[in-house]
Amino acid sequence: MTQTTQPVVRNHPDELVVGFVSISDRASAGTYQDEGIPALREWFGRTLTTPWQAVERLIPDEQAQISRTLIDLVDVAGCDLVLTTGGTGPARRDVTPEATLAVGTKEMPGFGEQMRQVSLHFVPTAILSRQVAVIRETASRAALIVNLPGQPRAIRETLEGLRDADGKAVAQGIFAAVPYCIDLIGGPYMETDEAVVKAWRPKNAVRAKPAA
Repeated sequence: MTQTTQPVVRNHPDELVVGFVSISDRASAGTYQDEGIPALREWFGRTLTTPWQAVERLIPDEQAQISRTLIDLVDVAGCDLVLTTGGTGPARRDVTPEATLAVGTKEMPGFGEQMRQVSLHFVPTAILSRQVAVIRETASRAALIVNLPGQPRAIRETLEGLRDADGKAVAQGIFAAVPYCIDLIGGPYMETDEAVVKAWRPKNAVRAKPAA
């Protein structure tokens, strides 16, 4: 996995730099196969139609280290978006939300609310999830940081939402709002494969597609 304290070199002005952070004592110690980062890599690979690259970190459930990692990914590596997996339950070792809130300058509560709404379609214990999202702002830039669930299926469901057998949306996924959020904080313009998830923007924020 990429370990960097240098700014990521973008290959295109609108290339998204996204941080994938899997938080697990066992996986970081090598006693358990991490599934969070591979799930994120696969999902972004089939969802984004604009350029992107990832900076990946696998770390233990240590609050100070989680916060340091998030700061490093935003302030030094230059990530526009950081997604974490794991460490958001009520157990004593679950400290990802606290570490995330500690580095944010604005809280974005709608993300956590919607993720729990999606998960409640499957399990009543979704109310035990404590995922949060924040904006981290520096003097020159800003980034969105979102806590995701730890399981690959739950990651996919919360990102892209749920549809019934006829393809009608049952619950909106959170990623539909992410591209416009990144627009608003000065990040790159993202587009998605609408068969997976449609990026929502007001009409005046949609860029015209270049002529063929």
